[in-house]
Amino acid sequence: MIDLHYWPTSNGHKITIYVEEAGIPYKIFPVNISKGDQFKPEFLAFSPNNRMPAIIDNAPADGGAPISVFESGAILVYLAEKTGKFMPKDVRGKTKAQEWLFWQMGGLGPMSGQRGHFINQAPQPANAYGLERYSKETDRLHAVLDKQLAGKDYITGDYSIADMACYPWCVSAGRYGTTYENYANIRAWMARMAARPAVAKAYDIGKPYESQRASDEEAKKVLYGQSGDTVKKAGG
Repeated sequence: MIDLHYWPTSNGHKITIYVEEAGIPYKIFPVNISKGDQFKPEFLAFSPNNRMPAIIDNAPADGGAPISVFESGAILVYLAEKTGKFMPKDVRGKTKAQEWLFWQMGGLGPMSGQRGHFINQAPQPANAYGLERYSKETDRLHAVLDKQLAGKDYITGDYSIADMACYPWCVSAGRYGTTYENYANIRAWMARMAARPAVAKAYDIGKPYESQRASDEEAKKVLYGQSGDTVKKAGG
């Protein structure tokens, strides 16, 4: 059984997609990030970066004590290696899937998030440079993905953890200022992803938690008011 510490964000959806696709038994433990659940000591004990998702595998492959994993990319790799599903076993295929997973982790996610921050939170025009910077980079990354998908059903050809990592960030692209009218390959790929029953179920799982979000002003203080001092205080 996997304990999944989760909230319905782009990164959270990655893991519910995987466990649904792979048929792994799991139990959800909600982490309401808009109310600060990610700073509770019991959560920080296994997710020290105060971010979700995180998992605890109560039946690891080595038969030993439970293993905890934080960071969504690391969780996808861990689960793929545990189950032998959705990551190629040959060195070339595995390398390709991991390339695109890390591309999302280091590029598509962070750049989209920063673009969204400057669109939705940062005052303009004082922060016009930041908005322009992240908008251009996010657009560049989507062009890279669209080019990679040319002639393919999925990012590396076969369905893999790379698709599970990228898809949720593309689904939420509207709030980050991205449209796909000029990205035909991404649109076709997103339609294929949305048609997968496990993907649809993963998104349905998150819907009941949407109404539990804190108010916008309360959430802003929690999500955007953190610093090094916050970490030091949380650590006791």
